[in-house]
Parts: sequence; structure tokens; C-alpha cells
Amino acid sequence: MRARLLLCGFLMCLLAWPAVSWGQDAVVVYSSVDEENAKKLLDAFTKATNIKVRFTFLSSGPAVARIEAEKNNPQADLWFGAPSENHVALKEKGLSQAYVSPNAKELAAKFKDPDGYWTSFYMNPLGFASNLTVLKQKSAEPPTSWADLLKPEFKSQIQIPSPQTSGTGYNMVAALVLIMGEEKAFDYLKKLNPNVQTYTQSGTAPSKAAAIGQAGVGIQFTPAFLQLMGEGYPLKVTFPKEGVGFEAPAISILKGAPRVELAKKLLDWFITIPGQNALTDAKTFFFPVHPKAKLMEGLPAFDQIPTINYDAVWAGKEKKRLVDRWINEVLRAQK
Repeated sequence: MRARLLLCGFLMCLLAWPAVSWGQDAVVVYSSVDEENAKKLLDAFTKATNIKVRFTFLSSGPAVARIEAEKNNPQADLWFGAPSENHVALKEKGLSQAYVSPNAKELAAKFKDPDGYWTSFYMNPLGFASNLTVLKQKSAEPPTSWADLLKPEFKSQIQIPSPQTSGTGYNMVAALVLIMGEEKAFDYLKKLNPNVQTYTQSGTAPSKAAAIGQAGVGIQFTPAFLQLMGEGYPLKVTFPKEGVGFEAPAISILKGAPRVELAKKLLDWFITIPGQNALTDAKTFFFPVHPKAKLMEGLPAFDQIPTINYDAVWAGKEKKRLVDRWINEVLRAQK
């Protein structure tokens, strides 16, 4: 019996030590970029540098939870993707480490932490995608304002990512607070609640629901909308005239990263012109942040979208409080 217990304990130790299997020749990534685009981009990095990548997809909420759970024995080297305010929160928790890439000097200040704790590598505006077939059946027009979403014809027709689990969902809440002021924003979200069919766990789920007609309107960042339109789905993308937030997903090197030098090389490459052009070459529908990188054909000019002056640092610091308020006052409200 004693021998059996010792053997079982030995096997459990092996199972609890996944980092051993990665080796030191591959950088390990927790990615909050959708799996399809993450694979295309990370494959481009490997092709350009011969550095192998192992990645696991995690939405922003689960990613932070996992990084925090592993802080005494980090399994990954960096966090790849999720709006930059989530990386601000990671910095505040002491879960990332500073690294100022020599290539970051080409980026605008809003796309990097001044101390080097995170660096953005693309950006996308939030938008609405309407299924024209569904809206025609309901005699509704595609919404062009936040106010339009409150119309009775949109009852139980809107899908939005949950700010509890999705950086996209939180970006929407934070943007509304900046546009309307906090009290008016939460009053608006309570009024919107009856028209919300579901709050999705993933930031990209609303696009799929709108494409197949499960929902009349999906709200999220635009890349998946634009891709699905190109595939022939009956979608129309609109932007709220009162203003809209945008994401600037970032890369953070994790504190205690086992392969920190490989992690630095990955961050360095993604903000070079070749790394930025990979966004377009891979047909991600992402907007590059390097001013000299090429823009994918078919993308709307970013300066023609009514984006607000989004304060990612403020949003990161206020995240827990605003998400808790959303849970208590909006999610738990009776529809």
C-alpha cells in the first residue's frame, strides 16, 4: 500500500509540472487573440525568426485568473492580446515585468506603457453588425447610435460580450462611461438589458450569432464582422454616432517568465514593420499601430470612425469596480 501511495504521489507530481514538456526552445504564450488569427500571426513569427511558439487560447478574464494562479510557478512567458486596459490591471497586480523594446519608439504613446509593462500591437474599433435578413423581418433598420439599441424592435435581439469575462465587453462599458458619464452610462445599460438576448463569455461570439441570424445585432470589435461579410453573410457594420471605444490589444511579458529572452524577441518582432505587415498579410482585419505599416484593403480609414479619446490606463485601474457594479446593477437586474 505504501509503495502504491508513493507511486501515485510521483505520478501526480509529474502531471502537475506541465512546463517541463515545453522545453526551453519554444516561447509559451497565453493568447487572447482569437485562435484562428493567433495561429496565423504566431506562425508568421516562427517563419521569420525560427523561434517555436506554444500557445493556449484564453479569454481575458480566464487569462488573468490563470496567470495569477501560476504566479509562484509561471508556466507561460507572455500574454498576447486582450485590450490594453487588461494589461494595465496585470501590471497593477504585479504579474508582469517591464521591458522597453527598442522598436517601441515608433509607436504613439497611447499604444505603450511608459514603463514598458505592456505594448500594443494592433487596434480595432467597437462596432455594431446587423443581420439584414433578421432586421427586415422585424421592420427594423440597422442601429447607428447607442440610443437606437433601446428601440422595442430590438427586444432580445442583441448579443454583447460580458465584461465579467471579456475584455471586449469591458471596453464597451468603459467607453460608455467616458461618453455619457458613469451614472448615465449605467442607467443606459439597465435600459438596454431587456434588449440583450445574451451576454456572451467570448468577445467574438456575437459576430457568429449575428451572421447565422441567431441574433439581429452583435456588438464587438470589427475584425470578425468584416471577415464574415467577406464570406457572404448578410451583415452590415455601423458605428454609433455618439462615439465608440476601440481596443489596442497588447503584449505583456509575465513576471518570472521561464524563457524571458524568447519573449522579448516575440514582442520586438510584432512591432516591427514586417511584424505589423503580418496583420495584413494574414488577413486578420486588424488595424496596425505602426504608422508605416500597410493597411488591409477594405478596412475603413480609422480616422473616419467616431472613436473617442479612450483612456486605457484609467479603464484598467477602474476595471474591478466598474465590472462589479455592472454585475450588481445590470446582470442581476430583472429583465
